[in-house]
Amino acid sequence: MEITYHNSAAVTITDNETKILIDPWLTNGEYFGSWGIYPPYNFKPDEFNDIDYIYISHIHPDHCSQKTLSKLNKKIPVIIHSFPEKYFKKNIERLGFTVIEIENNKKMKIEKDFSINVLAADNCNPEICGKLFGCSVLEPGYGTANIDTLAIFDNKKQVIVNTNDCPYEISENTAKIVSKQYQNIDFLLVGYAGASSYPQCFNFSKIKTKTEGYKKKIKRLNDTINYVKIFDPKFYMPFAGKYTLVGKNHILNEKRGEPDLDFAVEYLTNNMDQKNNRCIVLNSKESFDISTGESSKEYRKIDQKEKKIYVNNVLSKLKYSYELELFPELKSIIKLLPKCYDRFNDLRQKISYETDTKVILELTNDKSAIISCDGNGYEVIENNQIKEIEKFISMNLDSRLLYWLLQGPQKAHWNNAEIGSHIQFTRIPDIYERGLIHCWNYFYSGIYYD
Repeated sequence: MEITYHNSAAVTITDNETKILIDPWLTNGEYFGSWGIYPPYNFKPDEFNDIDYIYISHIHPDHCSQKTLSKLNKKIPVIIHSFPEKYFKKNIERLGFTVIEIENNKKMKIEKDFSINVLAADNCNPEICGKLFGCSVLEPGYGTANIDTLAIFDNKKQVIVNTNDCPYEISENTAKIVSKQYQNIDFLLVGYAGASSYPQCFNFSKIKTKTEGYKKKIKRLNDTINYVKIFDPKFYMPFAGKYTLVGKNHILNEKRGEPDLDFAVEYLTNNMDQKNNRCIVLNSKESFDISTGESSKEYRKIDQKEKKIYVNNVLSKLKYSYELELFPELKSIIKLLPKCYDRFNDLRQKISYETDTKVILELTNDKSAIISCDGNGYEVIENNQIKEIEKFISMNLDSRLLYWLLQGPQKAHWNNAEIGSHIQFTRIPDIYERGLIHCWNYFYSGIYYD
């Protein structure tokens, strides 16, 4: 088998004449426009017309990129895990694709001896993956999402395991199940980074931002090492999670807690024995042949000075999707708040959660909503009249995006807004309250959803 790298988690696996494209994100502008690709990827949709199948691991836009999928041939069938909720499946079908759902841990024959097996990651826990908001439009209950998957490609001679960006602690049990079923793994595609707003979108000091960012980087890379230890592959390739913030938030790139690829490779190779587990790194559109153990070209590191110039001169000029909209009137935002609060409060009561922490949601430059998390309602007041609150989490964002979020997930979802670094947070005290954030995912009116 042969692996061709494209961008982030997007690769092509080729076995004889059969080609499977995985998690295609090949154009700028996901997460409402804030995620860009560097080095620039020359996306030519016609180059993918010989693809036999597309496998998509989960719903996040850097894996299930609607901007990319909309340009690909709709005759190519898309393979996904059979999730209990069908939101993911319907999204792909709306683009014009035929979707094939695979039951958990049941092989699907692709061609002759070539098969794919997909297993769901375990329970969702935002405290583990680092995201403030869970992906909970899909959560059937508090604490469980099952939106992420691992995949195994097997031709009875060679085995490739793809963990995409499944967080290690969440997927550890699933990884051990896979390692028992496939005891001789040739190639491991393994994530080395994870995307969230922490710490770059939090009101921390420069020192704390730098410290928290470094801790997060090392944590991610140690998780990668743990994956390699479980699977013990002949070769492994750190991939997934490679993105650059563009537009007005490009200034946050240096504050992020995500290791760049070259830093990751240096750390991994310095902390693991490369004799038994050899690290493979590829530039875009280059390939690695498992049988020969050779790459099509030698890897070229990113020139950080060139990248900075390109980001400043090109990527920083890109606009977000909501920046093309008019600013909403305050009364239009306030009109949505009652249904938003009722939905939020109904879930809070359902899971028997309450806290005296307040949510301060900035509505405009002049007004904010102070929202209780114990059933005592909310109030809209002037920003200069906000009294000192002992426990709170504040969220500041562009009112155009806020208006989308308050309408419902088919317009915008809090999880994607956070991952895209569109929300600025202040948290006093600096404690993550999972119950509050879980309920906050339901703070929308539902006018475009119900």
